[in-house]
Amino acid sequence: MTDKVSLRKLDLADMPAAAAVHRASFNERLPTLAGLHTPEEDVGFWSAVVFKDCQIWGAEEGSRLVGVIAFLEDWIDQLYVLPEAQRRGIGSRLLDIAKSAYPVLSLWTFQRNEPARRFYEKHGFFAVDESDGAGNEEKEPDVLYKWEARLHRM
Repeated sequence: MTDKVSLRKLDLADMPAAAAVHRASFNERLPTLAGLHTPEEDVGFWSAVVFKDCQIWGAEEGSRLVGVIAFLEDWIDQLYVLPEAQRRGIGSRLLDIAKSAYPVLSLWTFQRNEPARRFYEKHGFFAVDESDGAGNEEKEPDVLYKWEARLHRM
């Protein structure tokens, strides 16, 4: 499945590709919010904010970036896989990197993004809060998920 996919920590030069993966995945799942930012704004956000604050790992197929995760202590900031590369274990492998780094992780996802919600729940995350979206840029109701390693030890 993912034998041709390699994982590596990304650097600043990779941020345009990371921003493109983010935008393609975001637009596929939430087409009504497509165009919220220009590609230049996306690259600026990934370069100036996400890269500064987070560890960022990517999944590559050949030389093409197909998935990305950005995380910091106790928090997953971004996790996106290109639509055509989903359901192949790439998101799971990226998520495992963050899980191996921190014993507790939280993240927000939009309430209506059912595939993302199923993915996180399948990987041991549980809902702890919901919002009406007033506090996010998209004004989209979201749900806060949490994962704790201690709950998944055998």
